[in-house]
Amino acid sequence: MENKVPIVSVVSSFSGLTMPVIGMGTASYPPVDAGTLKSAIVEAIRAGYRHFDTAFIYGSEQPLGAAITEALNIGLIKSRNELFITSKLWCTYAEPDLVIPAIKMSLENLQLEYLDLYLIHWPLKFSKEVSRLPVPKEEVSVIDIKSVWSAMEECQLLGLTKAIGVSNFSSRKLEEILSFAKIPPAVNQVEMNPLWQQKELNEYCKAKGIHISAHSPLGSKGTLWGDNRIFDCHALKEIAEAKGKTIAQ
Repeated sequence: MENKVPIVSVVSSFSGLTMPVIGMGTASYPPVDAGTLKSAIVEAIRAGYRHFDTAFIYGSEQPLGAAITEALNIGLIKSRNELFITSKLWCTYAEPDLVIPAIKMSLENLQLEYLDLYLIHWPLKFSKEVSRLPVPKEEVSVIDIKSVWSAMEECQLLGLTKAIGVSNFSSRKLEEILSFAKIPPAVNQVEMNPLWQQKELNEYCKAKGIHISAHSPLGSKGTLWGDNRIFDCHALKEIAEAKGKTIAQ
């Protein structure tokens, strides 16, 4: 199947990396079993998806890895190189000496030799004992971003990932990274949708050559953190009806 999804160049990668602008997120709420998730990903690959977003905390790295293996075995893709795989450094590993072990753990879960993009999940550090949500305040601390970013750069230099970036970072926190980074962030993944457009952050990232990747683009209806404003939006309903599309489309 010819991939019709538009692509964007990923700045700060060493390999002329391109990223499909539409990807499938693999976080689910409530959580689904590994077999269901694996089947959904295989069907997404069959439908033409080539960009998949996972994270250690999602518990979806292993099902995604299994789905990639199955897609290769049944001929949906010819090689792993056809896919763009993103994963993330979880807050309990946001220490310079834990970054490389963390990405290697994710690669083992995924059964892959490299990631296309590795992100710092949040600009926070959690104590290693964190096992419940919401996280108690006493177990949250400020990340030593300079040393952690240096370890992220090492991940790219070692070939463990083709590009590095961040998630849920503000303009101010990005400015801090850019003040010392040898390899600037290629991507900032943040919540963004028609009713939460983050215009100032979007303009800042565009000016700095940092690609904005939107998570929760439909408002995450039915989750603890999301709401129904997108699907209840009168203007979006009118546009959808006029175009003969669903609101999600």
